[in-house]
Amino acid sequence: MVALQVPFLLIPSLMSTMGAAQYMMQDAALLRYIDQRFLSLEKRLEKCNQDMLEYVAEFREFSTMVLSRLAGVNTDKAEVKREVENLLTRIEHAQRDIDYLGSVTDSNACVEVHEDLLKEQLLEEAEEKKRLKVMLNASCDHMLAGIRSLKVVKKTGGKHGSWMKDPGKKHTKIYLLSGSVNNVILEFANIMTFMENNQTLKARRVPLPLPWEGTGHVIYQGFLFYHRYSSLNEIVKFNIQRRSVADQMLLPGAGRIPAYQLSPQTKIDLAVDEQGLWALHAEPESGGNIVITKINPAAMAVEHSWDTPCSSKDAEAAFMACNTLHVVYNSPSGGSSRIQCVYDVLDALNAYRNPGLHFPKRQGSHSTIHYNPKEKQLFAWGDGSQIIYKLHTKQK
Repeated sequence: MVALQVPFLLIPSLMSTMGAAQYMMQDAALLRYIDQRFLSLEKRLEKCNQDMLEYVAEFREFSTMVLSRLAGVNTDKAEVKREVENLLTRIEHAQRDIDYLGSVTDSNACVEVHEDLLKEQLLEEAEEKKRLKVMLNASCDHMLAGIRSLKVVKKTGGKHGSWMKDPGKKHTKIYLLSGSVNNVILEFANIMTFMENNQTLKARRVPLPLPWEGTGHVIYQGFLFYHRYSSLNEIVKFNIQRRSVADQMLLPGAGRIPAYQLSPQTKIDLAVDEQGLWALHAEPESGGNIVITKINPAAMAVEHSWDTPCSSKDAEAAFMACNTLHVVYNSPSGGSSRIQCVYDVLDALNAYRNPGLHFPKRQGSHSTIHYNPKEKQLFAWGDGSQIIYKLHTKQK
C-alpha cells in the first residue's frame, strides 16, 4: 500500500518542474526577440546618424559655394557701377565738346553740307533710274489707249482658270490651266485645235509634280512659272517639254493676302510683257496696295521692286504692258470691268494715272487677264469663257 502511494506523490512535483522549464524557454525566446529588435534599431540609428553627417557636410559645402558666388556678384556689381560712372563722365565731356563746336561753327557750313547731300541724293536717283532703264532695255514707246474688241474663243472649265500662249516668236501652242488648284496642263497644237468641240481629246496632258495655286501663272521661254500650292510665296519654274522642275524661288513679302480683293484665290499673279517676267502681289504693310517685282527668269531672283498707289480693293485682275501696271477693277457682284489705275515704273512724273478704260460689250468678272506682248492682245478667263481682247495703243 505504501509502495503505491510513492508515484502518486511524485506526479505533482514532476509537473511543477516541467511547467517551470516551459516558462524558462518562453522567457529565453522573448529575450532573443528583444535583443534582435534592439540590434535592428541600433543599426537604423547608426545609418541615420551617418546620413545626417553627410547632409551636414553637403550643406556646409553648398553654403560655402553660395557665399563665394555672392561675394563675386558684389564684386562684379561694383566694377560695373564704376564703369557706368566712368562712361557717364565721358559722355558729359563729349556733350560739352559738341555744344562748344556747335556754338562756334558757322551755319553756312551746314547749308553747304545739306546741299552736298541733296546733290548726292539726286545723283544716286539718276544713276538708279539709268540702271533700271538698262535692266529693262526700255524700248517701249507706246501706251494703252483703249480696248477695241473682244472675241469669246471657247467656253470650257469652271469659274476660275487661265489660258495663254508663250510669247516667243515661234510658239503657236495654246495652254489651258483649269481651276485655282490643279496639277495638269492641257497643251494644244494651235488655237484652231483648241477651238474644236472635241478639243480635250486632242490635248497633250502635262502633269506637274507640284500643284499650282490661284490663276496667276504664265508660260515664258518654254517654262511654266506658277505659285506652288500650300506654300506662302514659292514660285516654281517648270520645264514643259522635259516635264521637270527647273528651279524654285521665294518671293519676299508675298502670299499673305490676295493680290486682288475680288480674286481671293490668287495670292501671287505672274505677268509677262516686252521686258520679261514680273510678279504682282499685295502686302499688308503697304495698306493692301499692289507691289510690282521684276524677276530674272534665268537666275530666279528678284531684280527690283516698286510700291504702287494702286489698291487691291475691288480689283479683280491686273497685267503688265510696256513696263506699266494696269489694274482692272469691278464691282463685287460682277459688273463692267475697267482699268482705273496705271503705274509706269520708269516714268516718275506720270507714274500714276486713272485712264478709266472700260472693257467692251461684256458684264461679268475675270478670273485672270494676261498680256501677250507678241500679239499685243489680252488673254482673259471670264466666268468659264476664254476671251481675247484686242488693244489700241498710242505713242507715249
